[in-house]
Amino acid sequence: MATTTVTKYGGVIFDFFGVLTFNMVEVISSFEDRERLTRGTFLRAWVDPRGQELFQRLELGHITQTDWNKGFAALIGVAPDDLMARYLHDAFPAYQMLKVARQARAAGVKTAVLSNSLGREPYDPYAGFDLHNTFDEVVLSTDHGIRKPDPAIFHLVLDKLDVPAERCVFVDDSEKNLAAAHQLGITSLLALDEDVAAPRLREMLGLPHL
Repeated sequence: MATTTVTKYGGVIFDFFGVLTFNMVEVISSFEDRERLTRGTFLRAWVDPRGQELFQRLELGHITQTDWNKGFAALIGVAPDDLMARYLHDAFPAYQMLKVARQARAAGVKTAVLSNSLGREPYDPYAGFDLHNTFDEVVLSTDHGIRKPDPAIFHLVLDKLDVPAERCVFVDDSEKNLAAAHQLGITSLLALDEDVAAPRLREMLGLPHL
């Protein structure tokens, strides 16, 4: 049976990569080691304007994951075959944060995932997370043609949750995305380490420690 808790927050919005998964810096480092790339190769390509364009176009659904595989592989000097799957190989579930999400929902707090999607074909990074049964709403950028930090995507998820901005918490590992949410009146929580962020969120929501 669901229980209710006393909190000023009626909703929590979770980023996916790096919040509901392992820290992405660690995921990238493991990828570079497996591919025998010099540490920092991936992030240098990511900040390159060409890399930024590839990610943004993928997140908006303007190119396919296969297109991204080919383009980003050329930037870092690896084979393109199943590159997204190889890159995200160690993006395992952040079980502590997922546990808080389930606990919050059971306590009557509405929950959502808001993800700048990296596509779902040929590799689906969301498979195995059972997001639609764990969260009230799942908003992926590719489904709507808008991405964080665009305010429109925050308004979209708030409307879906039917919770006002001032009664929502947004959990993300990107300060840029958190700043955008803050501008809308959403309380922001930086999550770089689930061992720190999970108990902090539980405290903010007035949830008992398990």
